[in-house]
Amino acid sequence: MEFPLSHLRNWVDPAFESLLALFAAPAGERLKPIRHPTGFGVDPDSLREAAVLIPVTRPGRSASSSNNPEICVASEHSTSGTVGLAPEESSAVELASKVVLTVRAANLKSHAGQISLPGGSIDPEDANPAAAALREAEEEIGLPQEQVEIMGELGPMDLPSGFRVMPVVGLIPPGLAFTPCSREVADIFQTPLALILDPKAYIRSSYLHAGIKRPTLELHYEDYRIWGATAAILHRLAALCAGTNSPTMTG
Repeated sequence: MEFPLSHLRNWVDPAFESLLALFAAPAGERLKPIRHPTGFGVDPDSLREAAVLIPVTRPGRSASSSNNPEICVASEHSTSGTVGLAPEESSAVELASKVVLTVRAANLKSHAGQISLPGGSIDPEDANPAAAALREAEEEIGLPQEQVEIMGELGPMDLPSGFRVMPVVGLIPPGLAFTPCSREVADIFQTPLALILDPKAYIRSSYLHAGIKRPTLELHYEDYRIWGATAAILHRLAALCAGTNSPTMTG
């Protein structure tokens, strides 16, 4: 559906606003650990620390793609002023915030072909989880670290693979060009933030691993199936923004 240009003046993205509100609030609930959907316990002493970045585009279009610099899409709570430019005849759907996700390369030893967030192990030289997430995102998808505004972290998730993952949320400008690292990433795509933050969009399902049926969460967008730890992290973010109780949180 196309919206008249007048409808786009001062337009705000409700999903983006809910994300900003979450990180403007006290962090207590947000930092509670996320339980892996399989429910399997992991020895905490054996875990290696890792971090992933949840890259969220600001609403709007990049300045280079706009033909009308007088029309902007603004966020009432943004600390960075104008967050994008809206070209004529663009719809609110096109202007809305997105989340950047990757498809893992088919040659990887673990989770090959699955959808994931950019990230990896926290190295000794990384100052904190955010530094590790930024470094890994630059290596995997060519996202310049200086283009990311870190909003904050979610609680950690312990994975059966032996990692304790810290999700980090960062805002990026719309319209960035990404370059996948061919050794690790087969594809890069963007999913509407409104879908990611809709708790009802996630479904419970199961998969077989070593002959054992295990529960999982999944989310579908076009031909992409987002499931497992990635879906659990995003569902936790959705539940926090919606103010609902997440089945993937502990307690």
